[in-house]
Amino acid sequence: MAFVFYCFLQVLVSWDMHAAQPLCLPGCTCSEESFGRSLQCTGMPLGKIPGNFPDEFKQVRIENSPLFELPRGAFTNMSTLKYLWLNFNSVAVIHLGALEDLPELRELRLEGNKLRSVPWTAFRATPCLQVLDLKHNRIDTLPELALKFLANLTYLDISSNRLTVVSKGVFLNWPAYQKGQQHDCGADIVCSTVLALHNNPWVCDCRLRGFVQFIKSIGPPLILVSSYLICQSPVSKAGQLLHETELSVCKKPNISTPSVNVTIQAGKNGTLQCLAQASPSPTITWKYPLSTWREFDVSASSIAEDTILSQVVIPAAHVIDHGDYTCMASNSIGRSSLVISVHIQPVQAKPALHSLSISSEGSIYVDLRVVKQTVHGILLEWLTVPSLPEEPWFTLYIASDEAPRKTVIHIGPGINTYTVDDLLPATEYKACLSLRSQPPGQGQCVVFVTGKDSGGLEDRERLLHVTVVLCVVLLAVPVGAYVWAAQGPYNCCEWCLGCCSLHKKAFRGPQATPQCKDSSFKDLPAVCEDGDGHRVMEGIEELEKGGNS
Repeated sequence: MAFVFYCFLQVLVSWDMHAAQPLCLPGCTCSEESFGRSLQCTGMPLGKIPGNFPDEFKQVRIENSPLFELPRGAFTNMSTLKYLWLNFNSVAVIHLGALEDLPELRELRLEGNKLRSVPWTAFRATPCLQVLDLKHNRIDTLPELALKFLANLTYLDISSNRLTVVSKGVFLNWPAYQKGQQHDCGADIVCSTVLALHNNPWVCDCRLRGFVQFIKSIGPPLILVSSYLICQSPVSKAGQLLHETELSVCKKPNISTPSVNVTIQAGKNGTLQCLAQASPSPTITWKYPLSTWREFDVSASSIAEDTILSQVVIPAAHVIDHGDYTCMASNSIGRSSLVISVHIQPVQAKPALHSLSISSEGSIYVDLRVVKQTVHGILLEWLTVPSLPEEPWFTLYIASDEAPRKTVIHIGPGINTYTVDDLLPATEYKACLSLRSQPPGQGQCVVFVTGKDSGGLEDRERLLHVTVVLCVVLLAVPVGAYVWAAQGPYNCCEWCLGCCSLHKKAFRGPQATPQCKDSSFKDLPAVCEDGDGHRVMEGIEELEKGGNS
């Protein structure tokens, strides 16, 4: 009987010990370490921090998982946690209150995640933090007070991130650095602080001047893991050691130009120059009259360190191009501008290739375009700029072979639009813009031909998005449409023969289009092929076949 009672007691003790043993998360490993109970989850499909963590864990390691976020309240039941290792996950976001339940946290390791920024004020809730490992992330900036709440930190690793510029104030405001400068550590107290900043793409310009001075002054108790911080840009300093680089003082842009008054003969090309000296290197932009309508080529090149030359080219200048051209240079320090006054000397010249000009009375500029297709037709847009003593008015004529009479609209100068809708299939249309009530002259018309009303609109819309031909534009209207714009002193045949070579050029002014007489659509022997293998067919019948293909 005594032996049976003894065995019964052994079973009870065994059950009691098993009941007292804390449970571990499925798939994870739990162990007892010198500092307390540890949990390790490696390669687990954890998208978030589990909410059922027992509160007795002192260390938690979650690594190689799809964990992407540390939300507020993620560690509510873990107030005694001291070591949190979340390496090689996909953490991209840390919410401001994510650490508020970890007052005893000593180590936070986030190596190999996807952090672009860190809520530095969140460390107000972790006053005991000593190790912060953020290497191999995507952090690209450190605010001036980033380290303010990391007073007891002894190891900070921000290496292998995307830092380009850092102010020395970030470290001068760091309480751990300030304490080390007081030299009040006793013989038995370790006051060293380790800092890792290597393998970042440093931009070695004037903005790093203070940081370089700080790096040169570093000494015990602050220890730099690697003093080989290497410049990645600018090109003139790439590969140089940061502490060996001489950097200039930052300054706002200083702009100059060969002449602030430029005269260009009408029809000729003109070039404006703007030279900007600044540190760091400036960005240059231009502002000029009708910039939204006439987009000129602007270039910028570095001719010396911290010196940029910008040029704007005015092709085939017209009287409307006169006015003030403002060159604006800016950098992180400031902004400067300079005004160049452009004067156009008028002469009797042929119309510019990129515009439709009327020169019968004074100097009138007309630019007529087909800008887009609508559900039932096309949209015309034009710019007219007069320079006559009295402000003229213009007449827009729209006619077709099938229409019994012309549509006439009287408008004033400026930028205007007009929708041509209810188009008939297989019909030639002409839109002309003339001064006052005069008949339209050569180079003042847009002619377009609609295709046959067969085939689905969906097919034509699909073809519109993949077909780009300079001398023919396919419009996805219900009847289909091919469009030519009248312009220039030569005919469609000559223009179409040259369109293939022009197609590959990036002309940034108003779109150039050919001049076509009424008979051009019936006598078009040239065939143009674009880069995608689409062809401009010969004759209206072939155009219509192309619209239905």
